[in-house]
Amino acid sequence: MTKNGVLRLLIHRCRVLSLSALLIVVWPPLVNAHRGASDEIDACNILVGHERVHFTAYTPAFNSKEYCQSIPHLGTTNLVFDYDGKSLRNLTVEFEVTKEPEGSRVFYLEPTKIKSGTVNGTVDFSKFGAGNYLVHVAIVHKDKSLDNHIPLSVGLEPEVSGKFPLRLLLIALFIAAGVYFMKRMSDKPAAGSADV
Repeated sequence: MTKNGVLRLLIHRCRVLSLSALLIVVWPPLVNAHRGASDEIDACNILVGHERVHFTAYTPAFNSKEYCQSIPHLGTTNLVFDYDGKSLRNLTVEFEVTKEPEGSRVFYLEPTKIKSGTVNGTVDFSKFGAGNYLVHVAIVHKDKSLDNHIPLSVGLEPEVSGKFPLRLLLIALFIAAGVYFMKRMSDKPAAGSADV
């Protein structure tokens, strides 16, 4: 293979590595997007009857991230319940958070009609401690209740850090390897017929 052919092959491999590095950086954030299509499974959705309620928790004292089933921090937490449709706005709905396994109530909103479709509440989980909780949403009509819940852990699991620094390191390694191999290939003398 000639020096020109080796250089082309090396350039082609560098392009493939660069494209791979770009996909590593771009693809995972697209895949990990929070709310998807209406028929997608979303762990933050609570299905009550045929109606969906989306649950999100925020810990503003620590960061501005959204949490759903695992909140890494103990402290004041903002709870947000969003109706996915308009049907629930005409129904009486009850919201509750209980600490498990004892079932003690840490947040409660009496059955009421929420015309805006959004319910906000605040809980200071540092008063109740780390542990497992249940988030309950119930449609209440006369003396009947249709209830569902999602599990919630608070202060039990560490916060998962982003993988952005790891991706940058990986890209830097790909670039360094490409530069190294290109330099190495350009420094090699080409074997010609005169060397024989």
